[in-house]
Amino acid sequence: MVLVHGLWMKGLAMTLLAQRLRGCGFTVVHFSYLSLARSVSENAARLGMLLASLSAPAIHLVGHSLGGLVILRLLKDKPDLPPGRVVLFGTPYAGSHAARGLAGHAATRWLLGKSYEGGLRGNGPVWPGGRELGVIAGSRPLGLGWLAPGLGKPNDGTVAVAETRVPGANAELTLPVSHTGMLFSAEVAEAVCRFLHTGRL
Repeated sequence: MVLVHGLWMKGLAMTLLAQRLRGCGFTVVHFSYLSLARSVSENAARLGMLLASLSAPAIHLVGHSLGGLVILRLLKDKPDLPPGRVVLFGTPYAGSHAARGLAGHAATRWLLGKSYEGGLRGNGPVWPGGRELGVIAGSRPLGLGWLAPGLGKPNDGTVAVAETRVPGANAELTLPVSHTGMLFSAEVAEAVCRFLHTGRL
């Protein structure tokens, strides 16, 4: 299994989640990438190189927030990857209202770097299907959403639940966690484990 972190983070941000996933039987690999200096497409290509180096017959992919968009871009660009289930949690599939708010001001646009176009803006990759997909959203409104008034409810403080919905997903689950809190939530880890083992959330 490969974990893909979100905006402004590194792979170490998912250390606790990784420990919990190892505890339910998975081998876990972190993918760290430059979320500001490289585009979603560039990071997806690098993720693809990592997967190729693993030489595994099946690889599950788990992405938090922007990391989910990187995974989707990879699956769209390389449909011949090894099989495996996919879990997105806190991923703004429909685009991020909060990101659009930041992008609308010169003083804050830089905070999104190259991940805005082709990703957080809402013009990112479409779910290509062909795999089992689980989507987890949060409903505890603690986060940077206040920087962009008008974020839909319910939300996790940064991403609205409606923004996470992916047409064609096999399972969806909303938990009372915040956007960053997802990384430390035992409930989220249990849901990810359950889906990767059974295809159910």
